[in-house]
Amino acid sequence: MKLIRFGNVGAEKPGIEKANGERIDVSAFGEDYTEAFFGGDGIERLAAWLAKHEGECPVVSAETRLGPPLTRPSKIVCVGLNYAQHAAESGMAIPKEPVLFFKATSAIVGPNDDVIIPKGSEKTDWEVELAIVIGKKASYVSEEEALNHVAGYVLHNDYSERAFQIEKEGQWCKGKGCDTFAPIGPFIATKDEVSDPNNLELWLKLNGETVQHSSTSDFIFNVQEVVSYISQYMTLLPGDIISTGTPFGVGLGFNPPKYLKPGDVVELGIEGLGSSKQAVKAYQ
Repeated sequence: MKLIRFGNVGAEKPGIEKANGERIDVSAFGEDYTEAFFGGDGIERLAAWLAKHEGECPVVSAETRLGPPLTRPSKIVCVGLNYAQHAAESGMAIPKEPVLFFKATSAIVGPNDDVIIPKGSEKTDWEVELAIVIGKKASYVSEEEALNHVAGYVLHNDYSERAFQIEKEGQWCKGKGCDTFAPIGPFIATKDEVSDPNNLELWLKLNGETVQHSSTSDFIFNVQEVVSYISQYMTLLPGDIISTGTPFGVGLGFNPPKYLKPGDVVELGIEGLGSSKQAVKAYQ
């Protein structure tokens, strides 16, 4: 199943995208895609409801805005430097354990919403990433159990302001949590839709030019490892997002570095998870 949310900002409704690409409104199911939905076997209950009521669901126009495909989660946990070539282009050593940081949930926007260069920014960068959506509370889970706690997967662009992140003192979160810096979607693919999350092609284009093209098979720490590892240090709640890192090809790695400017267009996608597109605008 592919879960979507659609409509105006702040007034999104739940829906699904069918195998043929048609989108339908499932508001009559009576639940949005919240922590309670994911933690309460919502995917299974929605599937059972659709078996009886799908034909009654209104069709959503292809022109309708897509919002984030879940309501604001309790946290976004990110894994840094999780592809060897990206660590190299960043001038950093390959980590022995996952590097973790948080991204503000207030950064979440729809997949095709504008990305806003923050006030005072000169080094806003792009990062295509596979994100995991937690479906079952996870605390001290083993790698063998990890996928039992996953609801599905979603495309994420982990926008980053490199001066805020690296050149200012303190933690990376200052460069990661700016408004609009977490477009997610177009949909959450439930885990039955993704046969192997550790072998998915992913790509990103800047103004039509491919700058990132890799595979999650190049992970240093795979999906099972990061879910298990993070759960040793904090409880993961249903609906929480884990963003698994980006491959080589970010602006920081260019010589000289290349950063976003107003008027740029960023397009990205992951095999089986669709694509998204953000227009870059200046802060006003």
